[in-house]
Amino acid sequence: MRAHLVQFDIAWEDPAKNFQRVRDLLASAPVAPGDLIVLPEMFAVGFSLNIGTTEKTSAETARFLAVLAEDLGAIVQGGLPKRAAGATHGTNHMTALAPDGSVLCDYAKIHPFSYGREGEAFTGGDRIDLYDWPAPQIDPLRVCPAVCYDLRFPELFRLALLRGAELFAIGANWPDARQAHWRTLLIARAIENQAFVLGVNRTGPDPHLNYTGGTIALGPRGELLGELGDEEAVLSVEIDPSSVRAWRDRFPAWRDVRLLAPDAP
Repeated sequence: MRAHLVQFDIAWEDPAKNFQRVRDLLASAPVAPGDLIVLPEMFAVGFSLNIGTTEKTSAETARFLAVLAEDLGAIVQGGLPKRAAGATHGTNHMTALAPDGSVLCDYAKIHPFSYGREGEAFTGGDRIDLYDWPAPQIDPLRVCPAVCYDLRFPELFRLALLRGAELFAIGANWPDARQAHWRTLLIARAIENQAFVLGVNRTGPDPHLNYTGGTIALGPRGELLGELGDEEAVLSVEIDPSSVRAWRDRFPAWRDVRLLAPDAP
C-alpha cells in the first residue's frame, strides 16, 4: 500500500489549471490500484474567502476527484469549499472518493481559522468522520481526514483514535510564518495517538500569504517516512497497516486515555 501526497503551487481561484497540475504531477508517481492520494486544503482554488465565487466550483471539483479516483483506481482525498442553498457561510470540506468514484467520507473542517478571518466566510463542521482504506489480506486501515488549523486541536485526533483511527490525513494551506509549528504538531499527533500521520501542504504564494510546503509522512512512533521541501512534487511512501497495530499492542499507551469533562477538578 502506498500513499501519494501531492504538494503544488495552487493557482488562485483557477480550478482548470490546478486540476491539470495535479494530473501532471501524478503522471510520474508510482500510483497503483488501491493506493491513497491526498491533496491539499481547497486544492482547486486556494485558501480563498470569496465563497460566492468558489462555491460555483464545488461540483466541478467533486467531479474531478471522482474521475481521478476512477482513472487511477485509487482512493483520492482532496479539499473543497461548499455552501448550502440559502446559506450565507460555506463549509471547508475534505472529501474522500473510492476507486469507483463513490463518496467514502465528506468531512467539514471543525475549526475555522479565526486569526485568518476564515470564520467570516465559513462555519465549522460538527462531527469527526472516518473511512476505510482496504488492505490486502488484513483488516482495512481506518483513516481520519482533517484540515489545516484542525491540527492545533489534539482532542479531535484523540476522539478519532477512540473511534478506531489508525491514520490521519491532513490537507492544509499552512503559511510559512508558522512552518515550524506545522512540522512539530504533526509529529506530536503521530506520537500521542500511535498513528500514521500524512500532512499535505501547498507551496508558493497566494495574494495574501506565502507557503513553503513541508509535506510530510510519519509512522506511528513519530518516525519520518518521507518529507518534501518547498518544491512541487509527489511524496510517495509505503504504509504497512500491521506496523501501527503491532506498536499499539507492544506499547499500549493509547489504552490509558481518560477523557474528563471540562469542569472536572
